[in-house]
Amino acid sequence: MFERKRIYLCLAHMSEDGMEQKYIKEAFDTNWVVPLGPNVNGFEKDLEEFVGEGKRVVALSSGTAAVHLGLLAAGVKPGDEVLVQSFTFCASTHPITYLGATPVMIDSEPDTWNMDPDLLEEAIKDRIAKTGKKPAAIVPVALYGMPYKADRIMEIANRYGIPVVEDAAEGFGSKYKGQVLGTFGKYGVLSFNGNKMITTSGGGALITANEDEWREIMMYATQYRESYPYYQHEKIGYNYRMSNICAGIGRGQMTVVEDHLKHHKHVQKLYEELLADVPGLHVHSQPAGGDYDSNYWLCTITIDPEVRIKGQENAYKTIVKGAVGGAAGVIHMADSATTDCQPNDNVEALRVLMDQAQIEARPVWKPMHKQPCYKGVPAYVNGVSESLFKVGMCLPAGPYVSDDDVRFIVETIKGAIVK
Repeated sequence: MFERKRIYLCLAHMSEDGMEQKYIKEAFDTNWVVPLGPNVNGFEKDLEEFVGEGKRVVALSSGTAAVHLGLLAAGVKPGDEVLVQSFTFCASTHPITYLGATPVMIDSEPDTWNMDPDLLEEAIKDRIAKTGKKPAAIVPVALYGMPYKADRIMEIANRYGIPVVEDAAEGFGSKYKGQVLGTFGKYGVLSFNGNKMITTSGGGALITANEDEWREIMMYATQYRESYPYYQHEKIGYNYRMSNICAGIGRGQMTVVEDHLKHHKHVQKLYEELLADVPGLHVHSQPAGGDYDSNYWLCTITIDPEVRIKGQENAYKTIVKGAVGGAAGVIHMADSATTDCQPNDNVEALRVLMDQAQIEARPVWKPMHKQPCYKGVPAYVNGVSESLFKVGMCLPAGPYVSDDDVRFIVETIKGAIVK
C-alpha cells in the first residue's frame, strides 16, 4: 500500500552535485572546524555578490544574532524605544529587550501584511510627544518573504533621522523595485536557519555599507578582542561568528539559490491556480504592478470564518503536546488548550486534518503585541495583523514540495470543506 511521505513546509535541500559536502570536507581536511576560516570568508564574498549595492556582509551564528548586532550598531541603548513590526517571529523583537530597550509594536497594512507606513509615522510623532525623544531604530520585516513598502518606510525614517534595521530573515532574494531586501536600510538581516531559502544548518548574516561599521560589527561578533598577545576586551562583545563548517554548507547552498527562488515562485503560482475556485479561501499574493518580487518562502492562505471544516467542533478540545512548525522537546507544555487570541476553529481544524494527512501546515505568526511577554508595551494597531492571525495559514513551499504534492495538498483542503 502506497504511503505518502510527510510534506514539510520548507525542508532543507542540498545541491545535487554535493557542493556542501565538498566545502565541509575541506574544512575537516584542513582542521578548520571552529568559527572563522576560509569557508566563512568565501560565504561572505558570495553573499556580497548576491546582495550587491556595494554592501559588506558579516556571517553570524543566527539571524537573531544579526538583529541584535544591527540594533547595537545602530546605537540602541537601555531605555530607548525601537519601532518594530508586530506581525513577525519573536527574533525581530526579542533582541530589542536584550539591549534593555522597549519594543514599540507597529501593525500591518493589508496589501503586504507588513509594517503600515502611516502607523509608523503616527507612532514616531506620538513617541516624541510622549517621551521627548525619537525612537532609536525602526525594524520592518519581510513576512514570509513578502517585500515591505521600502521606499515609504525609508522616506519616513530618513525624514526623522532614525536608522532602519531591515529584518529580511524570511526575505532572502526578495526584491522591491528591483533592489534586494536588506540593502535599503542602515543594516540588513538575513537568516540561514534549517527551513529558510538556503541553509547553513543554523546561521545568519548582517549587511552593512560602511567599511568602518563593518569592522566594528566584526569586533562585536568576536568578543571585541583587541590586538594584543593576550585577551583584552575594551567593550562587551559576543560569540556570534559563524562556524567554518556551517559556512561550508552555505557556500554549497549559494550554487542552488536561484533554483530555490524559482521553485518557491512556481509553487505559489500553482496554489493560486488550483485554489482559485474555492469559495471562502484566498491565496495571499504580492501586489500587482511589478514593484514586488517576493521569494514566497512560505505560501499563505486565509480562510473566511463562515467556511466549515470537518471536525471543526473538536478544535482546541485538547492541549497540544509538542511544537507546531517548531522543534518538539523544547516547548513548555501549556496549561490550557486556548488563549485569548488564537486562530479561528476552522483554521485549527484544517491544520489538524492536514497533519493527519501528513502535511505540515501552521498558523501565521501571532502578532507580538498579543504575546504575553510583551503585555503593556506601546502598540499602534489597526486590527490587520490580529484579524489575519485568526484566518491565516502557511502551506508547504520548499524545494522538496513537488507539483504532485501541491495537488495533493489542494485536494486535501477541498476535501476538508463541508459542502
